[in-house]
Amino acid sequence: MPTQPLSQKEIEDRLRELPGWSVDSDRLTRGYRLADHFAATAFVVHIAQIQQELDHHSDLTLGYNSVTLAVNTHSAGGALTEKDFELAERVDAVAPGHGAN
Repeated sequence: MPTQPLSQKEIEDRLRELPGWSVDSDRLTRGYRLADHFAATAFVVHIAQIQQELDHHSDLTLGYNSVTLAVNTHSAGGALTEKDFELAERVDAVAPGHGAN
């Protein structure tokens, strides 16, 4: 079953549930600050595990102590879908200092 794009209202409603996330260039994005490079790299590994479980992959940018995600659904023509928000929720849940670790 194809993933359906969310309407602008649905996106705005979902964003209210996800503090720190925003839409930039049609992608759901968020940056995280971590203690150091090791913590940032470990966080990227957690994100990769979540992406594999969901079969949904984002663009990741790793800095010394930062990680930035940008995601949309390619199979929906680059639109935002519920899959993007599910990924965001799962990443927030394992983010150091942001969710339940």
